[in-house]
Amino acid sequence: MSSPTVLILAGKRDGKLDPLAEAAGVTHKCNVPIQGKPLLQWVLEGVKDGWADAPIWVSIHDPAVIADVPGVAELTAAGRLHMSVSRDGIVESIEAVIEQANKQGTNPFPMLITTGDNVLVTAEEIRAIHDFGMREGAGAVIAIAEKASILAEHPEAQRRFYEFKDMAISNCNAYWLRDAASFRAAEAFRGGGQFIKTKGRIAQAFGILNLIRFRLGWSTVDGAMAAISRRFKVKVRAFLLTEGAYAVDVDNERTYKIAEMLLAKRKPS
Repeated sequence: MSSPTVLILAGKRDGKLDPLAEAAGVTHKCNVPIQGKPLLQWVLEGVKDGWADAPIWVSIHDPAVIADVPGVAELTAAGRLHMSVSRDGIVESIEAVIEQANKQGTNPFPMLITTGDNVLVTAEEIRAIHDFGMREGAGAVIAIAEKASILAEHPEAQRRFYEFKDMAISNCNAYWLRDAASFRAAEAFRGGGQFIKTKGRIAQAFGILNLIRFRLGWSTVDGAMAAISRRFKVKVRAFLLTEGAYAVDVDNERTYKIAEMLLAKRKPS
């Protein structure tokens, strides 16, 4: 089974300085230190052993600011790491990476996408997502975890969940795309993610009827994925991860402290 391209989105949201970055005196959140290392270093350590030969792309507004991150230097020297300047939005940044890879004469698909603050990501997690997508014949995969498993890690690990008929979930900041045609599913993120925080984003991305179904809890998770698949004409599947820690990223001061505690337990230096 071929390995995917791994893309780490580490740009500034809306081009703005993140409060955690400002407090730490750095320009990009992915350089905020946690447990003795920049956030991005933890992510690189988590993904680099997923596959020995998988190319890794980092999308960031200023590539120079991460040049001193040990994992960046190591993987660049090995010929595996490539940089791309982030664009104004998530989808535009992914498009830029696809365009650069194509110019280099390489096919960037399948593509496993995560974020520069997803410090608890592991090689085992991303391999499982990729294997699931390939095995199920999916065009796109969204990694999720169930509310009970997330709160078992810490009672404040997440405060908001997507409520479905069969379970309440949160996403795990890991997404998979099979090919260029499947990239249509990424249109849901054009203009940004943050679906729970900005309710109108669901209607904009998935349509008003799907918003009503989701808000009223009429759909199961699989039913919701089927509705999204019909909208984008791409087979979208949700992959349920059993470890709730995968749903914890460093989004604010509260989740920073929780991630720090989980890192000490799960990824001791």
